[in-house]
Amino acid sequence: MGHWKNFRGFTTMELLLSMGILMILLGVLTTLFGQILDVQLESKSVSSVDQNGRFLLTRLTYDLQHASTIVTPATPGTTSDTLQIRINSVDYIYQASPSGNFVLTNNVGTNVLNSYSASISAVSFTRLGNGDSNDTIRVNFTVTSRVREADGFDQKQFQTTLGLH
Repeated sequence: MGHWKNFRGFTTMELLLSMGILMILLGVLTTLFGQILDVQLESKSVSSVDQNGRFLLTRLTYDLQHASTIVTPATPGTTSDTLQIRINSVDYIYQASPSGNFVLTNNVGTNVLNSYSASISAVSFTRLGNGDSNDTIRVNFTVTSRVREADGFDQKQFQTTLGLH
């Protein structure tokens, strides 16, 4: 029995204290990890909205600079949810689909122009010009992220005026 006297183990108090410190450390790390994930989601959401909006504006600008005529909206002052332009005798039709995609249809087929991480809504095209070679179109659309942040979905409205060259 004498050899048990020299054995030193942890007391109940030492075990409880070390477990308490460990629990506090785990709680802090869990909170920190959650905040990092929230910031990552917010960053991904904002980036998706901005990238999709800028791409759509760039694509519309490029195509309108190469277009010979604006078919729809037909008359100055009218607004439509569809833009139809003609480039080298090929009609390009831009519109929002019911599923929230911005689509381009031409003789090659139909292409979705936005990424899967964003949806497009409230699309409108207003013809401002008077029907000559310097016709202009005001473009409006809203891009909404499909990545949900802690406080909801990120959303941004885009508006610009583009003209034929």
